[in-house]
Order: sequence, then structure tokens, then C-alpha cells
Amino acid sequence: MRIITIILLFLAGGSLMAQDLDYPDFRSKKDNFAKINDQIIRGDVASFALAGIDESIGKAQLQTVPVLDYSQNTMKYGNDNIQVVIKTSFFMPTKHKLQFTEKHLVKIDGKPYYGGVYGEQPHTIIESVTVLVGKDTVSIPATAYNDLYEPKFSFNENGATRSRNGVYLSNDKHTFYIYMLNIDNGGAEYTWVIRDKQFIRRVVDFGFLSK
Repeated sequence: MRIITIILLFLAGGSLMAQDLDYPDFRSKKDNFAKINDQIIRGDVASFALAGIDESIGKAQLQTVPVLDYSQNTMKYGNDNIQVVIKTSFFMPTKHKLQFTEKHLVKIDGKPYYGGVYGEQPHTIIESVTVLVGKDTVSIPATAYNDLYEPKFSFNENGATRSRNGVYLSNDKHTFYIYMLNIDNGGAEYTWVIRDKQFIRRVVDFGFLSK
């Protein structure tokens, strides 16, 4: 999976490098992979996330939850115990407060935003992330995703529809990860960490590809 992802990145014309902006970048790095202190979470995320590629050597791929269905704005995963539904919708600028530096968009609703081309208006938002474990609903706060933009469910490769996203199961049997990767327009990846039926944290990395 990791090797295939890297090949796809180079085929897409990207290279692993940071974006160099000529206007203020307010995006925080507090949720970056490099800031993860929990060694179980860090090791698991390194096995599938691009941000952890330097630490992925020797790590086996985690088991995954199968994709049940997806459409333009909905993606569903599920097994006997876990159900995950992610929904997206169009970004409506009239419903948000947009802050510009000269002509560059730097904040949405008073916060820096992630995904797409920083400085430009995004096109899609994550509307909701719904998680069920057994019969229990795991509460995912809106603050875990309402500043994350341009999610991408699928792409076409040689006539086949594929996805770079996934739900990964930790070997500790207590934790799983909901992962989304979009390599377009600078690159961004989002991971939500669930442990013992509770949302623990998110991992957000961005700007690792040249445009």
C-alpha cells in the first residue's frame, strides 16, 4: 500500500517538499504527525500516513475495515463491529466569514484552514463523520473536521475507481484510525483516532507536495 501510494504521488507529478508561500501562513502544526507522543498511535499512523514515511520501515500494514459503499459525497466503511460514514458537501462562501491578506484567503470563520491550495477558496467541506462501535455512537466533535477542506473519496486509474482513504485497525485491539489523503494541490492528510469508543485526537499534515 505504501509503495503504491508513493508511486502514485510521483506519477501525479508531486514531490515530497514543503510549500513556500509569499504570504502569511497561519496554519498550526500542533496536530502534525511529528507532534504525536503516544508511541502506539505514532507507530500505527506511520504504517499508513505519508507524514510518517521515515518511520514506516519494517512496519506491517494494519488490518482494514472494508469499504461498503461510496458516492460523490458519501463514503461508508463497515464490519461486524465498526461502522464509519463520512459525508461531504460543497463549500458555500456566503455561509462563512472569509479573511484575506491582500488577495489570499488565510482564515475561514476566524481559523486557518487545511486542504486544497492555501490562499485560495476551497470547493468542498467535510459535513460529518459518523462512527458506530457495536451499538454505541462515538461522538466526533465538529472541531475535529470543520477546518479541514477538499476531502477526496476516490480517483480513476486506468479506468478503475480507487481510493487512498481507509479505516485501519490497531494491533492493540483498542484503537482504530479513520484516514483521508488527497495528493492534489499541495497535499493534505487527515486521521481521526478512536480508542475504546472515544475520539482521542486528530492528526493533520499538509503542504508536503509541490503544486
